[in-house]
Amino acid sequence: MTKDAVAVVILAAGQGSRMQSDLPKVLHRLGGVPLVAHALTAARSLEPEQIVVVTGHSAELVSQALAKLDPEAAIALQAEQLGTGHAVRQALPALEGFEGRVIILYGDTPFITGDTLATLASHPADLTVLGFEAEDPGRYGRLVVTAQGLERIVEWKDADTATRQIALCNSGVMAMQASLLRQLLPRLTNDNAAGEYYLTDLVALARSEGLHADVVTCDEEETLGINTRAELARAEALFQARARARALEDGVTLTDPGSVWFALDTVIGRDAVIGPNVVFGPGVTVESGAEILPFCHLEGCHVSAGATVGPFARLRPGAELGGDVHVGNFVEIKNSVLDEGVKVGHLTYLGDARVGEHTNIGAGTITCNYDGVMKHRTMIGPRAFIGSDTMLVAPVRVGADAMTGSGSTITEDVPDGALAIGRARQVTKPGLALRLMAALRARKEAR
Repeated sequence: MTKDAVAVVILAAGQGSRMQSDLPKVLHRLGGVPLVAHALTAARSLEPEQIVVVTGHSAELVSQALAKLDPEAAIALQAEQLGTGHAVRQALPALEGFEGRVIILYGDTPFITGDTLATLASHPADLTVLGFEAEDPGRYGRLVVTAQGLERIVEWKDADTATRQIALCNSGVMAMQASLLRQLLPRLTNDNAAGEYYLTDLVALARSEGLHADVVTCDEEETLGINTRAELARAEALFQARARARALEDGVTLTDPGSVWFALDTVIGRDAVIGPNVVFGPGVTVESGAEILPFCHLEGCHVSAGATVGPFARLRPGAELGGDVHVGNFVEIKNSVLDEGVKVGHLTYLGDARVGEHTNIGAGTITCNYDGVMKHRTMIGPRAFIGSDTMLVAPVRVGADAMTGSGSTITEDVPDGALAIGRARQVTKPGLALRLMAALRARKEAR
């Protein structure tokens, strides 16, 4: 390992009892993803050698989420919640052999930036704490700083009147060399009212060894921790405000910014136009020049340049729209690729399908892709014309330049250039409607 290598430990073991939830706190969603995903994203900006997430309460649920969010992250279990120092100690086996700088983050603190973490990682002090100037310091721990650097961290309940006047507060985030962490952690004691091992005590231990401790500061918003539903709601509002401002600065048109909702990883190209009441779930990319009309929901999909979506459309995971594709109102696309110039105007479901270029899909078309056990694919060639109210019973293929008659149920492959009609023959009974209605009215009067 090189000396400037970085590892990150994310503490995510707490229950979060103030959330009043059976769900672990770090799995509550912010910006469409679990809280811990924000910490992981910030950590990954450092290109760390290792990330270790310490789990505890509902560890199995958190581990399952981590396997999807960041499969390369190591997981350490804190079976008993005995304080932050005890939690970090559980991560040490996963850091065996690592000799770089370790940064300790929290899974419920979503807004710390990569720039702040980079400053922590490169700071020359033996131990560096992240602090912030609080508008209302309240019950935060205070950072006592002298000309020699950080002297000590004082918890609010232990602070005298003069110390409580200090506005510089402790975020809990800190960084130090792995060797120092291994040296100091075993020396923490739980000689306090809570009977817990506090990470903040590392500062005093480092100073007692003649080591240099210091403070890096950031905006208060970066250190915002989530402990209640109300705080989660405020954090969501802050996240969305930032995401909207960033999109506008990047050249995206938001016709009603306050009604557009972004996810953590939403990517939208310049000159894209986003209408009112559009919701982006995780995993969405919208290329430059595309337009998303009002009241659409997109998740796990890709929209190419020149495409239009909506209004009232839903793109589900695996939807891939090529250039100049049109997806209209009340259309749902799932796990399907629509090649260049495809038009799906209205009232249609396309699931597990591939649609060739410049094909037209008529209103009311459904790919019947699920047989109750397995999903099956529908393949539609280029320049095909699918008549309105066509049921495509997968697995099935409609060839290039082929057509289906309106109201057809297609259960067999349609060759290139062919017309397929699969509907019952119409039978017309002259005058029967009048006679039937007269008989029904007479029966009603007789009751």
